[in-house]
Amino acid sequence: MDNQLKRGLLDVCVLAAVKNEESYGYRIIKDMKPYLDMSESTLYTILKRLETAEMITVRSAEHGGRLRKYYSITQKGIDRIEEFKGEWKELLSVYKFVTKGECYGE
Repeated sequence: MDNQLKRGLLDVCVLAAVKNEESYGYRIIKDMKPYLDMSESTLYTILKRLETAEMITVRSAEHGGRLRKYYSITQKGIDRIEEFKGEWKELLSVYKFVTKGECYGE
């Protein structure tokens, strides 16, 4: 898969993981596990990128005697998810065109 495409998909997956409620790193990985495997280093790179792009906000709070970072989606992040949904419809149309007439992949 193209690295830029994969990067964009992973960004949207992380945004979706914090769409309904704030979350923290380990929980995001756990919530995504049934759908895809992501290393902690990959996740934290994505979280930093999303924070820089103002698609998420971060707050620190003590939990079990340690500071834990909690991530929340911003309106800009919600807008990115909606934009992705439109892009995905277009991508599916292209996929259907490329695979038309084939007996597999649909």
